[in-house]
Amino acid sequence: MKLISALIIICLAQLPAAYSQQAQVADQIIGKVDNFIILESDLELAYKDYLSRGNNANESSVCTVLEGLIVNKLMLAKAEIDSVVVSDQQVDAQLENRMKMMVNQIGSEEKIEEYYGKTLEEFKVEIRDDIKEQLVMSEMQRTITQDIEVTPKEVQEFFRNIPKDSLPYYSTQVQVGQIVRNPVMSKEAKNSVKARLEGLRERILEGEDFEEVARLYSQEPGARKTGGNIGFFQRGELAPEYEATALRLKPGEISKPVETDFGFHLIQLIERRGNEFNTRHILIRPTFREADLQIARNFLDSLRTNILNDSIKFEKAAKEYSDDMNTSSSGGYFLDGQSGSTKISVEDLDPNVFFTIDTMKLGSITKPLTFTKQDGSQAVRILFYKDRLRPHQADIRLDYQRIQKAALNRKRSEILNKWFEESQSEVFVTIDEKYDSCNILKK
Repeated sequence: MKLISALIIICLAQLPAAYSQQAQVADQIIGKVDNFIILESDLELAYKDYLSRGNNANESSVCTVLEGLIVNKLMLAKAEIDSVVVSDQQVDAQLENRMKMMVNQIGSEEKIEEYYGKTLEEFKVEIRDDIKEQLVMSEMQRTITQDIEVTPKEVQEFFRNIPKDSLPYYSTQVQVGQIVRNPVMSKEAKNSVKARLEGLRERILEGEDFEEVARLYSQEPGARKTGGNIGFFQRGELAPEYEATALRLKPGEISKPVETDFGFHLIQLIERRGNEFNTRHILIRPTFREADLQIARNFLDSLRTNILNDSIKFEKAAKEYSDDMNTSSSGGYFLDGQSGSTKISVEDLDPNVFFTIDTMKLGSITKPLTFTKQDGSQAVRILFYKDRLRPHQADIRLDYQRIQKAALNRKRSEILNKWFEESQSEVFVTIDEKYDSCNILKK
């Protein structure tokens, strides 16, 4: 059997592309695992995705993809048997994240609706079950492999066993860190936003519909479609200030303005079920003044001086002072998404970061730079260009974290292979006879 960890073919990121082609492929059942079926269309779409990743088109590739789909369905069937589940809240959160990513990629909700020929709500309904299945499979795979680790000796042995002519060739990698400072809102800016939200609250209390007001005034990206509804969440899943306020409300009650890292909110509690609560909100972000940004610049300029004078290490300063939670825990460094290494391919860097370091010397730190974050708000940062690796063939001294990740994936794959063989006897699996040459059930 091929390495199963590479066979979860249709990932969440590929769902939109798959659905855009769904009407063009034939539907015929070609496989069944207990109550889960695999259609010809599933194989066609997964195969197109497989080829789009640079793989070769041949009969063996078709078998590889079909094998991956069988494994996926086996995981779902076994998840039912073993009572492995994901909550509706997890599914809804992943669904909203997917919608936000699509909006960022395509440009707007209107363009998404035009592209797919259906409303955003209709599209959400169509892909919700697929997202739930993906989350269940991920949870099942995590359950099977969660305790797997590799020792340094195993990593070295794994590397030694790779033929020299098969060693991967890595493009230019860099080690870049950042320390981010969010501007502090002035009292005047905060009061202005609070007053605006208080006015909206009064309008709702006097009879206007909360959802309509949210559609008109909320700065949350999806509010125009959702009316500010965010669905059920459990304790610990939302901003602490938001959660604490929501849990103090009675159903239907509307809060006073509440400040979180995202801005200011009006919150209405819709329903509470134990530790789960359902809310809608209106979000407004204050506009930073130039003076607010300058305070952040001044702070980072002083911190930069201390780093250059060796009064504090960059990594320590990032952990203590950076407002970016994604990089502060790694000493400010951007991480490779697959290996977790602090050495990241230049192709994976944010373009703004890449073009900045392209003019820098190794070991240098920029002056404070104003930039726009993913949520659209402004912040200030300094960038540290620590190291650069030229394109090279894999070397365990230079690429240990990547090689360790590959060794871990192989070990997990071996565990999954064994699990697949043992689990086949617990479920009913059939595959259309035209794919007998793949010998999937005989491996």
